[in-house]
Amino acid sequence: QVQLVESGGGLVQAGGSLRLACAASGRPFSSYAMGWFRQAPGKEREFVSGINWSGGSTLYADSVKGRFTISRDNAKNTGYLQMNSLKPEDTAVYSCAAATLRTGSVPHFIYEYAYWGQGTQVTVSS
Repeated sequence: QVQLVESGGGLVQAGGSLRLACAASGRPFSSYAMGWFRQAPGKEREFVSGINWSGGSTLYADSVKGRFTISRDNAKNTGYLQMNSLKPEDTAVYSCAAATLRTGSVPHFIYEYAYWGQGTQVTVSS
């Protein structure tokens, strides 16, 4: 079992930055890939970014490429999502997720992730 807890969400003006953190417990953090997803009101949950178990491979949705950076610190059992140049359309509940996959690949489908955090609200005002 893996428990995930997000933090770092909040209200920010357009153009601002936030750093989300995902604290993991349970299985060794380095045994799984990690992803960030978001869900805006009235919309489906969508993939934002993912990182493989070692941090050597990353993947981004086109909508956040160049603005968001995913990283992980296996020694601290924590993953991060640095969000810069935020836009109002980035407003959503952001959730981290873990996939028991220990390869160079980065999963990006919802069904590939077995464990999910509760989510943290990110609101970007115009």
